Amino acid sequence: MAAAKTTLKAGTRPPWVGLGAAAWVQIAAGNAYNFPLYSHSLKSVLGFNQQQLSMLGVANDIGENVGVIPGIACNYLPPWVILLVGSLACFFGYGVLWLSLSRTVESLPYWVLWLALCVATNSSAWLSTAVLVTNMRNFPLSRGTVAGILKGYGGISAAVFTEIFNILLNGSSSKLLMFLAVGTPILCFAVMYFVRACTQSSGDDPSENSHFLFIQGALVVLGVYVLASTILDHLLTLNPVVCYTILAILFALLLAPLAVPIKMTFVRMRSSKSVSIGERVSSTDSLVQGDGCMEKAEPLLMKTSSSTTISESFRECDDGSEVAMLLAEGEGAIKKKRKPRRGEDFSFSEAVVKADFWLIFFVYFVGVGSGVTVLNNLAQIGIAQGMHDTTILLSLFSFCNFAGRLGGGAISEHFVRTRTIPRTVWITCAQALMVATYLLYASAIDGTLYIATALLGTCYGVQFSVMLPTVSELFGLKHFGIFYNFIALGNPIGAFLFSGLLAAYVYDTEAAKQRGSNSMLHSSGFSCLGPDCFRLTFLVLAGASALGSILSFVLTLRIKPVYETLYAGGSFRLPRTSDDQ
Repeated sequence: MAAAKTTLKAGTRPPWVGLGAAAWVQIAAGNAYNFPLYSHSLKSVLGFNQQQLSMLGVANDIGENVGVIPGIACNYLPPWVILLVGSLACFFGYGVLWLSLSRTVESLPYWVLWLALCVATNSSAWLSTAVLVTNMRNFPLSRGTVAGILKGYGGISAAVFTEIFNILLNGSSSKLLMFLAVGTPILCFAVMYFVRACTQSSGDDPSENSHFLFIQGALVVLGVYVLASTILDHLLTLNPVVCYTILAILFALLLAPLAVPIKMTFVRMRSSKSVSIGERVSSTDSLVQGDGCMEKAEPLLMKTSSSTTISESFRECDDGSEVAMLLAEGEGAIKKKRKPRRGEDFSFSEAVVKADFWLIFFVYFVGVGSGVTVLNNLAQIGIAQGMHDTTILLSLFSFCNFAGRLGGGAISEHFVRTRTIPRTVWITCAQALMVATYLLYASAIDGTLYIATALLGTCYGVQFSVMLPTVSELFGLKHFGIFYNFIALGNPIGAFLFSGLLAAYVYDTEAAKQRGSNSMLHSSGFSCLGPDCFRLTFLVLAGASALGSILSFVLTLRIKPVYETLYAGGSFRLPRTSDDQ
């Protein structure tokens, strides 16, 4: 490892250019969050009942989260290929939905629309996997921060799309579907060159932390701006000039992450004459790789030389027999490959037999699966409680979702470095708070809908940015794409159980009661009104979240010793891999 570090140019521009491009891709990858914007149109124009609409919501979540194939592909294909596949999925999937909703093609079968929505939102899995895996590998020592930033942009994407929906598309669902079908591929084609594997950031650059703080600050400003402009648009009637000015400022704020590599370009130009002869000699090897970028994506944890591994292991191991074993391995006397320990690189087959892996899966399934149930039904929840325009609910959820993602990544990174507190403690807190939030929803007290939506959005977002680095720290980054996408299956499974089966049945049953006859259970286009439309659903979700918080607490206790080892001394220590044995 030491020999590899001497060739690194800390703080080189390409990783930061890639991070800036990844922010835009993450906005595009948030296209699945737009389902509440056009779901009511699907129900009214195409004549679907709530059961059918909820199953479309399940298709939305299945497509977004079934990413095992892109997880595997990212180990073999460059990021631009992953982005290309995602762009094509977006084009064809949303294109079919547009053909149906705009009545360009009449009477498409329900199953065709269901599959089209799966394909359309599966673009999110391909796009997110490409940028997350690439940037986590480019910044291995700042995993929580990078995950929080990228997931933060994904979380704020719904509010960004809502602004575009209201201002640029005049609230037209068919125009939104066309925009997603065409706009997302164009964006990905424009930035795919910059999303690529680069020489890893070594963390030695003192300005790196300030760069991350700048991007986080810009993201906070973006979130506050989007929320404020959405509220302003609902309170006042704005003329077109003001609306387009708001949109122009929004796009300018989205460009903020690119200020970091631009600043580094000018700083490097000014300081190029002061580079010492010794520094030039030490960087000779790194010049072979061009401007810091590698043509081929390599696994994140660069393998150390055997001598370095042995010396580091000698210092870190107190057991004399293990030291003797390591020395024997270094001399070639023993070639046995041991099983990896938590914190090292696992293969998928090695990870799935670990209790911690399944604890993470079930905790994520409960937390995100229940949260996405509310998100998918947010428009119907608002209408049931007497709201006529529910887009502000989506913007509020999106902003708080973004805040939870960004804050979860930053806060967990701070406490894991300063006090070696496992990141999962924040999932425990989030799910405990979700219990109270679902009970607040169930009460349907006047004025609490916005509070409950804000709390749920925050708790929902925390779990994304905490799960990502936790998985990479426990099971390594070599197969991170596969682990992340497998655990993400908890989202559509939860959506199917909680939303497709439970929420839809409760809603349609109550709607039938309101119509006075059970024969109206499958009547199309009828909206249920009143708190009973979702009350039972919220009570079940509260119970599930209580179970999730208990499981998360157990997981936290189990992995605490791992974090005490990984973050001893206040900084992340790259562990030995089992391949080195």
